Amino acid sequence: MISLEHKQRLHFLDSYLANPTNPLILHLIGAGGTGSAMLSSLARLQITLLAMGHPGFDLILWDDDVVTEFNIGRQLFSPAELGLPKSVALINRINRFMGFDWKAQVVKFPVLERLSNDQDLIGSIYITCVDNVKARFDLVHTIDNFLYSGFSRNTPRYWLDIGNSKDFGQAVLSTIGEVKQPDVSIGKTIAHLPSVIEEYGELLVNSEEQDDTPSCSIEDALKKQSLFINSTLALLATDILSDLFIYGKISERGFFLNLKNKTCQPLKV
Repeated sequence: MISLEHKQRLHFLDSYLANPTNPLILHLIGAGGTGSAMLSSLARLQITLLAMGHPGFDLILWDDDVVTEFNIGRQLFSPAELGLPKSVALINRINRFMGFDWKAQVVKFPVLERLSNDQDLIGSIYITCVDNVKARFDLVHTIDNFLYSGFSRNTPRYWLDIGNSKDFGQAVLSTIGEVKQPDVSIGKTIAHLPSVIEEYGELLVNSEEQDDTPSCSIEDALKKQSLFINSTLALLATDILSDLFIYGKISERGFFLNLKNKTCQPLKV
């Protein structure tokens, strides 16, 4: 008989998220290289979930930046979108293409001064595609303000954080608090998945911030980030959510990607 310690570690999707009565609120934070690619991948997941009878997501995209000529090519923007707010350009395009009713916010998330009474910041799922450490800690502070507000369909349950440097990147899926797990015999269930702050907070604080100064050319931009690091991260990260929502469970909750030598190391549950 296989002991519990040697069984595969699994995390099962929150039972309400598996069969909700309404679309789930999903906050996508950041509309740059990874965020713009993530939006396209999430749209494909949305179509799949709707076809399966799941109500899918009401997505809100947060970003206060505008499209410049140096975003075109490396990020998913066209010359016709120059000068437009990134979140508006992306949401308008995906809504027209897919027939969605997703929303854009032309401000940074979280809006800390609105925390006392603004329910618009609550969601079931948060996805961060940001290039600074402070934004991650601010999100944790934001979520903590809502955890004890009582049960609702939008109670925060998952946080997927995605980050990268020039050729390296990672994604970490975490639970917000504990997610009740079913009683199963096929593996050892894990109710709490630690966040990137819990596991790597000290490293984040001590690490150098990514250079977010505007690029003066496409060549300059590519010196900061390789051309396909963001889209590769977005596809792999969305695949984790896909497994969680389509199959109801995961055994890997993230990964570490080295695009330079084409390797990917999974992060086990």
